[in-house]
Amino acid sequence: MIKIVKFGGSSLASAGQFAKVGDIIRADESRKYVVPSAPGKRNSKDTKVTDMLYDCYATAEAGEDFKLKLKKIKERYDSIINGLNLKLSLEEEFKVIAENFEKKAGSDYAASRGEYLNGIIMANYLGYDFIDAAEVIFFNDNGEFDAEKTNEVLSARLKKSERAVIPGFYGAYPNGVVKTFSRGGSDVTGSIVAKAAGADIYENWTDVSGFMVADPRIIDNPEVIKVITYRELRELSYMGASVLHEDAVFPVRKAGIPINIRNTNAPEDEGTLIVESTCHKPEYTITGIAGKKGFVAVNIDKDMMNSEVGFGRKVLQAFEQYDISFEHVPSGIDTMTVFVHQEEFEGKEQQVLSAIHRLAEPDTIDLEADLALIAVVGRGMRSTRGTAGRIFSALAHANVNVKMIDQGSSELNIIIGVANNDFETAIEAIYDIFVKTRL
Repeated sequence: MIKIVKFGGSSLASAGQFAKVGDIIRADESRKYVVPSAPGKRNSKDTKVTDMLYDCYATAEAGEDFKLKLKKIKERYDSIINGLNLKLSLEEEFKVIAENFEKKAGSDYAASRGEYLNGIIMANYLGYDFIDAAEVIFFNDNGEFDAEKTNEVLSARLKKSERAVIPGFYGAYPNGVVKTFSRGGSDVTGSIVAKAAGADIYENWTDVSGFMVADPRIIDNPEVIKVITYRELRELSYMGASVLHEDAVFPVRKAGIPINIRNTNAPEDEGTLIVESTCHKPEYTITGIAGKKGFVAVNIDKDMMNSEVGFGRKVLQAFEQYDISFEHVPSGIDTMTVFVHQEEFEGKEQQVLSAIHRLAEPDTIDLEADLALIAVVGRGMRSTRGTAGRIFSALAHANVNVKMIDQGSSELNIIIGVANNDFETAIEAIYDIFVKTRL
């Protein structure tokens, strides 16, 4: 069996955390390839090393003296090295970094050094090989990830190394210049390595014991989701649930490799298993609840709209002209509503409304701002009658007015629109009826 293990920044923030990670890796012989993040926060007032690197490079780019800031970053790494009693020096590495900062090597290069240096320490600590991600993970000239080349080169490299550390978050352009994924991209690296290694499982270790049924900032001690499908995860991630980088799913999904979200600080917890499909019966009717605030509903009325061919296309064309994406488009016989992000829409609202009038010639247009969208997701909803009715009942009991409801044909999710100020109350009510009371 081959397991890929990725550890987040909080899991590697200090020597003490490194020691926990070492125990986890050594406890299972099949944990052969390790993907580390840069050191995260040691406490709430601390700064992530990646943020320190961005700040240090910005100082260098401005032509100012950045050496003191770089020295503080080195001290972070030295504290880990000394705490682990390693005979390792990063002196030469920091000299190279300083030279490249002076040469304006780019903010991607600067940010990537957090993972790069942590990878060197991790390889030294475990006695594993070190593989620089810039040598095995590739982007094309347009900055798009080159999956085919990466898989070919990385697979060949891993076959030569029984155990190795591959830093997360970055790769390189064809000319060797470092390119990073978006923030949180170490999750993506772990997924890429899992596919290239033909892994049996990809363990993603972080500071929580898996995905929660609802946001713990809203619900006290929410239940952990034991098993979730990729499709359910996609729906919840899109609506704001964040434990795993959204793009991390695709490489392993294609290869049929499950992801296990685990907690470095509670390694005995099983965490959440993310799979393509499962006959595992969900514990609750719903798998999870997630949502976002800050939407506008653009309500368009026109008599006999349903018999006018191309009406919807004309309306959406008005949004497209001004580079505004839409979230949901529920409709009736003579009405159509387009939900868009309020932040995107506010500066262009009058131009969009004029375009809708010009293109679609509606009878009236009405706007409703400060709305939130909540996704109730679960494969168990397909086989359970009255799910939507129970949601309405719970919200009515909590005095929450439902502005919109939209259910996909897959019956995997139900989207509910409520006022921003009812957002938390609505999530509490839905969680209560499906998880706490299980009516």
